[in-house]
Amino acid sequence: MTYLDHAATTPVLPEVVAAVAEAMSTCGNASSLHSSGRAARRRVEEARESIARDLGARPSEVVFTSGGTESDNLAVAGIHRARRAADPRRTRLLLAAVEHHAVLDVAEQLERAGEARIGWLEVDDYGRVHADTLAAAIAENPDDVSLVSVMWANNEVGTVNPIRELAGVAHRHGIPLHTDAVQALGQLPVDFGRSGADALTVTAHKIGGPTGVGALLLRREQAVAPLLFGGGQERGIRSGTLDVAGITGFAVAVRDAVAHQPQRAALLAALRDDLIHRASTAVAGVALSGDPGLGLVDGAPSRLPGNAHLRFTGCEADSLLMLLDARGIECSTGSACTAGVARPSHVLLAMGLEEDRARGALRFSLGHTSTQADVDAVIDALPAVVERARAAGALIRR
Repeated sequence: MTYLDHAATTPVLPEVVAAVAEAMSTCGNASSLHSSGRAARRRVEEARESIARDLGARPSEVVFTSGGTESDNLAVAGIHRARRAADPRRTRLLLAAVEHHAVLDVAEQLERAGEARIGWLEVDDYGRVHADTLAAAIAENPDDVSLVSVMWANNEVGTVNPIRELAGVAHRHGIPLHTDAVQALGQLPVDFGRSGADALTVTAHKIGGPTGVGALLLRREQAVAPLLFGGGQERGIRSGTLDVAGITGFAVAVRDAVAHQPQRAALLAALRDDLIHRASTAVAGVALSGDPGLGLVDGAPSRLPGNAHLRFTGCEADSLLMLLDARGIECSTGSACTAGVARPSHVLLAMGLEEDRARGALRFSLGHTSTQADVDAVIDALPAVVERARAAGALIRR
């Protein structure tokens, strides 16, 4: 198989498998006081210190969770509720419609429950939030904003946001900023302290770690209302028995991601550019979504090195996906299925694309196992696949 869906999940690193297996061979609850419990706690705290060191945070700022979705939910709902409890005027959440559903859906749930109002931040044609857009949204009423949430890099089209600049705008009004950095980690330099963010989401399985473990980096001074209650683990913010083996593997994956980020980013960018150029040459009617990747944002590339999001006119993305899959090539449509009806990506629609232009979108995402042979396989398959998909699309439209 040619696996080009690393943005969904990426193969687990061999050293992570070894670390997790070794940790699972021992028994101990990290909250227990006996010898086995203290040994488990030692593993957790060593992993916490390692992750903090690699991501520019203090160990006390690393709150372990079950992954990106829980971290996003905890940041959005938890910070909003804590801010509103301290000041009932803080009812407005500011976020862009291109956010991951882990952010969008919890915000919309808060709105349906009457706990919040959503203020939507406009994005440009690349899917980026600009500082002046955020400033204008805050200026409508600075006293009613509880939280700003803007993802570091978009999971579908790969566009990078100016998080440090956006955090500066929010902080001028005493408003905290959360960023989902799930896609950024390993592809871009991620430093919690330098970013200015008050809360930052990361997860293990996007960087060669195990599924089911992640973290919310949370500034010590930032109040947050917990979503889970029980044992009072993780500073009382996230109760639940800690996954010692998962956390151990997570730390190994973060260490690898950070240590190899510069070299890996350069390799992935070269493969990405080759894929985009050759696909556009081999097939007519191909367009790139998101930032073209020619500039810098906060000193880093303006597009994720491993992201190639292409739109094929006259095609349905699901047809393209299945035809490629039959050729042994795995990628993603970037669209969601709601009530059994395929809908274009909410990200592309928020960027201003019409539905018919958004329907034929595929996301090819590269990662630590990607090679030139993977790109070659895609280019070899694309012309015939697109021709068949367009023929099928023409029949459907008749």
